[in-house]
Amino acid sequence: MSTVALFHSVLGVREGVRLAADRLRAAGHTVRVVDQYEGRVFDSYDEASAFAEGIGYPALMASALAAVEGLPDDLVVMGFSNGGGMSTYVACNRPVSRAVLCSGALPLDMIGQERWPQGVPAQLHYALDDPFLQPGSVESVLRSVGAAGAVGEFVQYPGAGHLFTDPSLPDEFDGASAEAFWEAVLRFVSAADSGDREPLT
Repeated sequence: MSTVALFHSVLGVREGVRLAADRLRAAGHTVRVVDQYEGRVFDSYDEASAFAEGIGYPALMASALAAVEGLPDDLVVMGFSNGGGMSTYVACNRPVSRAVLCSGALPLDMIGQERWPQGVPAQLHYALDDPFLQPGSVESVLRSVGAAGAVGEFVQYPGAGHLFTDPSLPDEFDGASAEAFWEAVLRFVSAADSGDREPLT
């Protein structure tokens, strides 16, 4: 089974993050939930974004990397929204085996990185009408993954929920999409156990 570092969205460690950790653990994986806010959570994206900006994204990225120190080289990184950016930064700065970016694809230049780690597959997830999805972001990440000789998988879901797997956000949550999401994620994370890094052929 894999070790997974799980990074929260800009809203903090809400119920959706705790449930994600439970789903991964139930599948046999070891999970470290990285709480960059020390327990603080938000209901408003505007308030949460102001809080994160107050900390500073360079400081958040540094703390994300520090939080996974000592975890194995075959670590799987997974993050929701802003946590996708944290996962990407960690993947570019230490050994990992896979990355799962949930509503959080950031082009590498936005986080000061030049290239995706060689041979590391990535799985990206978004609702079709996610209001926070920036045009070209997914395509940029997929190009970076491909240029590193790895497979990038992009899965889309109906609706407009940004954090559509989180039942504590009723305006965004979609139960059917959440189940489809977990089917794809658990398949992808479990593939790391075989050492299959899915090189391009």
